[in-house]
Amino acid sequence: MHYWLLKTEPDSFGIDDLERAPRKTTAWDGVRNYQARNMLRDQMQRGDQAFLYHSSCETPGITGIVEVAKPGYPDVTAFDAKHHHHDPDSDPKSPRWYVVDVKLVRRLPRVITLGELREHAKKELSGMVLLRAGNRLSVMPVTPEHWKFITSLASRITK
Repeated sequence: MHYWLLKTEPDSFGIDDLERAPRKTTAWDGVRNYQARNMLRDQMQRGDQAFLYHSSCETPGITGIVEVAKPGYPDVTAFDAKHHHHDPDSDPKSPRWYVVDVKLVRRLPRVITLGELREHAKKELSGMVLLRAGNRLSVMPVTPEHWKFITSLASRITK
């Protein structure tokens, strides 16, 4: 099993939306970055787990855990001219963009904020992709050590 972090803007799709989805499962679509696409297409497998991270909001942070329910397959929104994720250069015969299906495993008892994660950037979370300067990826790997530490933070009480 591999671990991941998936960033989303809760104004467009957040943990509340995932919780309301049929079977709490949806396609993770709209990724338009080649490095992130490669991870969706080539590396993410059924059963992998990921943190759901809210970005571009008042309190950025990890809100829940999801599981990959279906490995990478072509993102059909790229072919739909009426969809806001449409890519006119994407060809169904040679898809450019991919999705995975994710299923909500659980909400965390509290949001693990970006600020809290940064407090551990020099020690327990050293090297974490999310905490690197200039990182803008919406899909990124998480090491097993980082996964274990972050999940332990979820149960800690903060001030």
